[in-house]
Amino acid sequence: MSSSILSTVVKSYDVRGLVESELIPEVVKALGAAFAEVVVGHGQTMILGHDMRASSPDLAHAFCEGARSHGSNVTSIGLCSTDMLYYASGIRGVPAVMFTASHNPADYNGIKFCREGARGISLETGLAEIRDKADQYISGKVDYGNAEGKFIEESVLHDYASFLRGLVPLDSSRPLRVVVDAANGMAGLTVPAIFQNSVGLPIKNVEIVPLYFELDGSFPNHEPNPLEPKNLVDLRKAVLANKADIGLAFDGDADRCFVVDDNGNPVSPSAIAGMVAKREIQRARVFENAGDVRVIHNLICSRAVAEVISESGGFPIRTPVGHSLIKQTMNESGAVFGGEHSAHYYFKSFWGADNGMLAALHVLAELGQSNSLLSDLVPQFSRYSESGEINSTVSDQAASIQAVRDAFESRGELDFMDGLTVTAEEGGDFWWLNVRGSNTEPLLRLNVEASSPDLMERLREEALSLIRKE
Repeated sequence: MSSSILSTVVKSYDVRGLVESELIPEVVKALGAAFAEVVVGHGQTMILGHDMRASSPDLAHAFCEGARSHGSNVTSIGLCSTDMLYYASGIRGVPAVMFTASHNPADYNGIKFCREGARGISLETGLAEIRDKADQYISGKVDYGNAEGKFIEESVLHDYASFLRGLVPLDSSRPLRVVVDAANGMAGLTVPAIFQNSVGLPIKNVEIVPLYFELDGSFPNHEPNPLEPKNLVDLRKAVLANKADIGLAFDGDADRCFVVDDNGNPVSPSAIAGMVAKREIQRARVFENAGDVRVIHNLICSRAVAEVISESGGFPIRTPVGHSLIKQTMNESGAVFGGEHSAHYYFKSFWGADNGMLAALHVLAELGQSNSLLSDLVPQFSRYSESGEINSTVSDQAASIQAVRDAFESRGELDFMDGLTVTAEEGGDFWWLNVRGSNTEPLLRLNVEASSPDLMERLREEALSLIRKE
């Protein structure tokens, strides 16, 4: 049974599972002991944090028991966002573990792991070994240790907020009214700390209009997944009702940020990636006198992202989709910034880790230093028609991808960096499509972009008809 549970909950980059039947204290304690053995070490220290889900404190406690039994010391920072945890790992140079299921519904929880310096861990870089060690503890093949590592509790909220404010000063901003939808998630803790004077650093020109700031892991207002349009409805209405300059929506653990413009229209995460990339390239050139400034974008980002990077004097690096892979590439390439179309944004100045709040600060700084409305700024970064990611349940991923390849391979250039990508130029128009399989579910994910809405819609429907033809 233990092997079955672990194979279910341990994903490519993290752990996710139902709290009543899968991610139970017995499993979590074993993962804690395994993490201590594989990553932390006897007598060494790790950081532990958790979100506002009802199950998070108990699961964090079980993990702590397992880690301390192996002799690892645990510093608990309590309630935190995932990027707060990355800050603690980065600034202190120690491994860290976050209990959160991010944007998943309330009956889920999960674990995000990182090595010292907020370096990611995937199946290929240690998570498989942690899983296998945990299985030995659960099955009784290996006994828990008799050690008792130290345990202390600390808060890093003030230091985290001060650190971010130092990276992106907003003192020269024109007056901005900002509606923030925290979705009852951890942004309800971090946004007041950063914007509303609780760390003694007032931003005089930024007015925050709060929406669902009460921490509540049952998510009584809507799911904490701003990728779904239905979860942006309240924010869009509030932006218009308050005549706000911008709206920000965070997911449950507040490491992703989505943007709504002054007209209440969602802004493509690719456009935000382009905007932030331009600012980070400029910062590197001015303050670091950097020559070769590299910026990462994954292969489902808009073509406009690579164009903006090049136009700004940077060098674009195209990568597959994937959290730990992006972190690894950030470190290997020395890139100053990385953007994913899923609204994960990575910063060299933040140990190569992703930080939705830092991206939001950049957008506010760009808007605050401009005399334009956000809706007037966005078009320079959002140049083409995007389908967004469309998921389809299929019984045979390989067969569906092959059907798309058979239909499109004579019409464009193919590459297989991540699934199948087809790119083409047609009489002055261009388009690309990507179809790739989920690592954990029987899903195919389709993304299409084209130089006109009509062309994008035709290609989207053609590809979907092939994918969903069973």
